[in-house]
Amino acid sequence: MRFQMNKSGNFIINSLKPPIFVLALALILLTTNVSRAQEADDVVRTTVSLVQLNVGVVDREGRAITSLTRNDFAVYEDGVRQSISQFEPTNSPFSLVLLLDVSGSTITFRPQLKLATQRFLDALAPEDRVAVIQFNAKTKRLIDFSTNRNRIAYAIQLADGAGETHFYDALKYALKELEKEGKRRKAIVVLTDGLDTEMRNVDRAIVARAQTDEEALAAIKPDASGPLTTVLNAADRQGVTIYPLALPSGDPKRLPLPGPDITGIYAAARTRLQSLASRTGGRLTEINRLDQMAKLYAEVAADLRTLYTVAYQGPTDRPRDGKWHDIRVEVTQPALIARTRPGYYAR
Repeated sequence: MRFQMNKSGNFIINSLKPPIFVLALALILLTTNVSRAQEADDVVRTTVSLVQLNVGVVDREGRAITSLTRNDFAVYEDGVRQSISQFEPTNSPFSLVLLLDVSGSTITFRPQLKLATQRFLDALAPEDRVAVIQFNAKTKRLIDFSTNRNRIAYAIQLADGAGETHFYDALKYALKELEKEGKRRKAIVVLTDGLDTEMRNVDRAIVARAQTDEEALAAIKPDASGPLTTVLNAADRQGVTIYPLALPSGDPKRLPLPGPDITGIYAAARTRLQSLASRTGGRLTEINRLDQMAKLYAEVAADLRTLYTVAYQGPTDRPRDGKWHDIRVEVTQPALIARTRPGYYAR
């Protein structure tokens, strides 16, 4: 057996019958490399950490306020006021990913989905750039970021599929696509029931012995799941706001034959959708009736048009130690209320 190391630092096996001592040597080398990588990660510190926030402001009656300036905002991290280094008003353009669930559980909603997303496009500003991505077991980009509404609408009509739901893989893909859009304001609007196939299988094994709905949800610990954490950390780094539109097929209150196991799985999926929204400063929209879908899509587009973007330079020389850092945004006018993401983990 002969080992070669490729450019990624991985070993390539060239034969099937290795001498034992060669295997042992390879294992030692691999272990050493992993240990060194871990040691390096332990001491990595952030020297440049721009924190970008999309902020909505309303009055006490819930009406959006869209005429504020940089001087109307104050941003605090862990109680310490930060200097705002960038500010964009509500009419600044967005880069948006329209993420469409085309797994088997959404087949019956497909015509309404396509009509609703067209209404969403109509409500956007002309300079907003939109990419359309569909997902089931695979993730596929139907059109790259564009302002051409006719081409985007045509891409939406091409959306089709069935099978499994790899929701969190699709979110990771969408976030990588948004990285290419540079410093622009960014958001993901995703229509889904939230029932990721792989996470559902993991949850099913966890709740197998649960006797009550409460036991099932407590056992799963939905906010502690690895794929969700990975997505939230990536969204934090770019300042991406996520707006999930939750289909009724994933509503735990609508299960025909509820039991602790299935209720726990569905409730955990819906809790994760809420976490995606609240942790990124977005909003979870639950679709109770299919004839509401177009109206709710238009409301999300309208909500995007009320967001300011403020950014500040985070403290330098901070270790990526996984600790939580609170963010608070205040408006100088006391009658106004600001909404944004609550903070981030230093990773």
